[in-house]
Amino acid sequence: MPVSPILKIDVAHPPQHPDEVEAQLLDAWLQVKNSAGLRLLKVVHGHGSSGKGGSTRDVVRNWAFRNRTKFRTILEGEQYSLHDASTQEIRKTIGDFDDSDLNAANPGITIIWIK
Repeated sequence: MPVSPILKIDVAHPPQHPDEVEAQLLDAWLQVKNSAGLRLLKVVHGHGSSGKGGSTRDVVRNWAFRNRTKFRTILEGEQYSLHDASTQEIRKTIGDFDDSDLNAANPGITIIWIK
């Protein structure tokens, strides 16, 4: 398999203030945008202790929505599957790569395909 096109950041551990989370997201976006090999940002935000979604997940997904013009696709971890059209497009364009979260229906992550 080729080198991974994914930059993975964990903004859930330890818990952080929303401003710090957004600053990390901006830094990671710039790193992927300016990289020759990276194309995807995988954000580990957790899904809250109740399992119904947490505030950090909301911060990440709201930030991604507000900045959606910078991205080709924003994919919730629950949808990140070979059966999903956006995932198929990513893999068709970027190529095959290993990712342990693929097909895992993981609500604790969000995948962002950077333009």
